[in-house]
Amino acid sequence: MEFIKEEIEDMSDPEPSRIKHEDTETQTDRMEVKQEHKLEEVEEELCNFKTQKDKAKTQHTCSQCGKSFSKTSSLSNHLRIHSGEKTFNCDECGKTFISSSHLKKHLKVHSGEKPHLCSVCGKSFSRLDHFKQHQKTHNEVRDHVCSECGKSFTTAEYLKLHQRIHTGKKPFKCSHCDKSFIQSGHLKVHERLHTGEKPYQCTQCEKSFKDAAGLKHHVRIHTGEKPFNCDQCGTDFHSLAYLKKHLKVHSDEMPHLCSHCGKRFSRLESCKRHEKTHNEVRDHVCCECGKRFTTSGELKRHQRIHTGEKPHKCSYCGKSFTQSGTLKTHERVHTGEKPYYCTWCEESFRHLPNLLAHMKKCGVQRLSSRQVSQK
Repeated sequence: MEFIKEEIEDMSDPEPSRIKHEDTETQTDRMEVKQEHKLEEVEEELCNFKTQKDKAKTQHTCSQCGKSFSKTSSLSNHLRIHSGEKTFNCDECGKTFISSSHLKKHLKVHSGEKPHLCSVCGKSFSRLDHFKQHQKTHNEVRDHVCSECGKSFTTAEYLKLHQRIHTGKKPFKCSHCDKSFIQSGHLKVHERLHTGEKPYQCTQCEKSFKDAAGLKHHVRIHTGEKPFNCDQCGTDFHSLAYLKKHLKVHSDEMPHLCSHCGKRFSRLESCKRHEKTHNEVRDHVCCECGKRFTTSGELKRHQRIHTGEKPHKCSYCGKSFTQSGTLKTHERVHTGEKPYYCTWCEESFRHLPNLLAHMKKCGVQRLSSRQVSQK
């Protein structure tokens, strides 16, 4: 009996560490197997998801170009590219867009919002893609060199655009007139002359402009900023164009010659306007007073003097005018705009005749003071 008890005791006398170790190994093996099964399940689910996604893509395919989409809404948006349908409308200027995202980008033109700031030069952009494109100019190597003038560019495409200056190639043609342009962006700005679109609006006086450069120049009237300086007399100007005009005062430069009468002009546009007086036939005659005009449009505007028609109404006070130019001049009373600048002192005026009268006095005074200082 004691022997049996001892044997039982011997049997019950375990080797605790060995048995515990074996149990732990068994549990670990089971855990690993369980985890492997779980991993296989996840991989299978992912595989099924990818298969379903690919299947879904093939279910929404464009019949025009074969491109596939996972959602019907994505396909619907894409189809507008082919149909030309533009259902998203800008309340500011009436321009329409294919998608809401395109409209959202466009609205920043009106708001002036430019959230994307370049950390290298501080220039800001309204659109992320334009910002990213600009950043490349700081980082990329300009290894695309023009063989004509040596100017270098970051991409072959930019070089190709530049070379049109030398070749004279202008592939972008205006649908309203025969004028052509080197770049599509230049055409877009030009066509606004025909459509009347002015998407860039001043937040100070609500005046609108066809391009960003026009708005930027105009805003300086409100801020008083004059970043362009004459190194001859120290006069500051709002724009580079005004500075260039002013510099001709010092040089007495009159490079533009009328081929008909020999009269000289400092500005090309003045010379071209003058030359028209030699070429155009005034065959549009007013039946009321006999005055003659070169175009039917000019005659029509003139006849409003006799009929009393005043189709151009001031949005501020309701006063009406026969010509749009007269209305434009009148509205400056309300906006405070003074677009005519003296090239000597840059005092500004609402009306051109007032500027011309001022410049005669100012020019004489400046010339007199210069002669005195030279003595």
